[in-house]
Amino acid sequence: MPGITFIASNQITLNMTRAGRDDGLPLVFINSLGSDLRIWDGVVPHLVDHAGLIRYDKRGHGLSDCPPAPYSIRDHTEDLHGLLELIGITEAVLIGISVGGMIALDFAITYPEQVKALILCDTAAKIGTSEMWNERIDTLRAHGMAHLGDAILTRWFTPSFLENQPAAARGYYNMLTRMPVTGYTGTCEALRDADLREAVATIQAKALVLCGAEDASTPPDLVRGLAESLPDARFALLEGAGHLPCIEQPAKMATIIREFLEENGYVR
Repeated sequence: MPGITFIASNQITLNMTRAGRDDGLPLVFINSLGSDLRIWDGVVPHLVDHAGLIRYDKRGHGLSDCPPAPYSIRDHTEDLHGLLELIGITEAVLIGISVGGMIALDFAITYPEQVKALILCDTAAKIGTSEMWNERIDTLRAHGMAHLGDAILTRWFTPSFLENQPAAARGYYNMLTRMPVTGYTGTCEALRDADLREAVATIQAKALVLCGAEDASTPPDLVRGLAESLPDARFALLEGAGHLPCIEQPAKMATIIREFLEENGYVR
């Protein structure tokens, strides 16, 4: 059923929303670090007539619970597994961006029978270094989210977006800086500790791997490397986008996703 639902999964309450068709294979969207399910608002209208769409806020983000840190990628995976089990979804296409892509990868490694296909956006099997994540964690715990808000936005978006859409940029700054420090840094710890580079070779699901051409957080060469490491994947570049093409180029992104799904018979 469409609408917003609060659901208890893996001992925490998650915020989720459903839309689209009740029949057919569902698409499950997994958000990036520091964002919530609204980052997909521009993509959903282009897919709503083709499939069932499930979006949710991962732990520490949006309207979901923010349990004590640290978190692990497996914690996020188990949250999603519990959510899908509770709403009766036994097989889905997972669409994950940034850390959401890592969660999708880990889910496919852990529960391969439940993943029909993967759409992996601006992500990799290993993102960043321990030193980088530790520095960010320490800074945010000492000074708060607003201290790095502007710097993070320059990695999320292209200079053109920041210059030409200042109101939208400010809105996403608010989304980022109003989230709990614990939720953000707990997920930073998950990213710091996750290394899926060996395990991804076991994934048999077909994958579409996308990347914004101007992504400074997970550059195209890194994301292309993920596609090359998967047994059955293809890579596509999205011009005019940084780390969050779902916001900067939602129509183009949705078209590439829909074509992949239709070519493989996953949607009607």
